[in-house]
Amino acid sequence: MRRRWSAPVKEPTARINEEIRVSEVRLINQEGKQVGLVPLAEALKAAEEAGLDLVEVAPDASPPVCRILDFGKYKYRQAKRQKEARHKQKAIGLKQVKFRPKIDEHDYQFKFRNVEKFLQAGNRCKLTIMFRGREMTHPELGRKILNRVAREAAEYATIEIPSKLEGRNMTMTLVPKST
Repeated sequence: MRRRWSAPVKEPTARINEEIRVSEVRLINQEGKQVGLVPLAEALKAAEEAGLDLVEVAPDASPPVCRILDFGKYKYRQAKRQKEARHKQKAIGLKQVKFRPKIDEHDYQFKFRNVEKFLQAGNRCKLTIMFRGREMTHPELGRKILNRVAREAAEYATIEIPSKLEGRNMTMTLVPKST
């Protein structure tokens, strides 16, 4: 399957210097001290004298809050903060384990250990029973296997989606218990 290219979503960037379109701003100088309400022309002049940029840091405030700072350094720090926030997020994956209605005990134990491992690692686990041919006439065999897995994994998992038959497959989803 080919993946289509899509343009990255652009986040709105802060307005700087002449892009700011209000008559009065709440100004914070380069040391981080609040100057107060200042006309835009005066704020731009102060930023130019300091050799820095006037950056709108809180555009939704009334009046908008602007700060005198180095815009390049500001963008760098913002990007670094966002990268760190993404790094701290934990992605919960969905792992799938497939069974057959006539599964042997050893094969069942092997697959159950994988289910156990996935759940203890914090992943959701989708159990699938695949039916072939005449096996479809006995869906209770598949339900019996799914219930056995759920019963044996009950101490560290709960059933998110109970067993249901979808075409030739029966599925159930388990999630790890939050401790």
